[in-house]
Amino acid sequence: MSTFRDSLFAAFFDHQDGLKRFLLRRLGNAALAEDLTQETWLRAARVDAGATADNPKSYLFRIAANLANDHQRRARHGIELQGQDDIVPLFPDARPSPEQEAAGRSELQHLLRAVDSLSPRAREVFILAKVHELSHVEIAERLGIAKNTVMVHMANALAQLQRHLKRGAD
Repeated sequence: MSTFRDSLFAAFFDHQDGLKRFLLRRLGNAALAEDLTQETWLRAARVDAGATADNPKSYLFRIAANLANDHQRRARHGIELQGQDDIVPLFPDARPSPEQEAAGRSELQHLLRAVDSLSPRAREVFILAKVHELSHVEIAERLGIAKNTVMVHMANALAQLQRHLKRGAD
């Protein structure tokens, strides 16, 4: 059973470069386009577990467009600092190398497979705690279960994830 959030994650990985190009054309600044692409990812990760939309790709591009609009609005009303051409090359490029990006994507896919391997309830508790940053009390209220039950599901999920990730590292 694939959720809208899963579809968003898959769409993000499929269209990440397109999002960067879209933002670069819109803003004319590669570093800013990269930052807003990452912010698009963060916003997508915070989508409610029960959210739905017909087209995850369009949803992501709408998030990116809204972020670009917000940035342009702030730039019109505030002060933007521009780097001087002779100083900017002195700062190292903070972007990961292609090898680091590939390793990071591989690690993320491994983690997502590990999360998918959890029982449905443990996965739900884990996502509510780690992605949505809900407390155990909030999760218990949302799911209609006892706080201690949430704690047991969370402990089981973390132990299972640790075993799964350790097996993958070996």
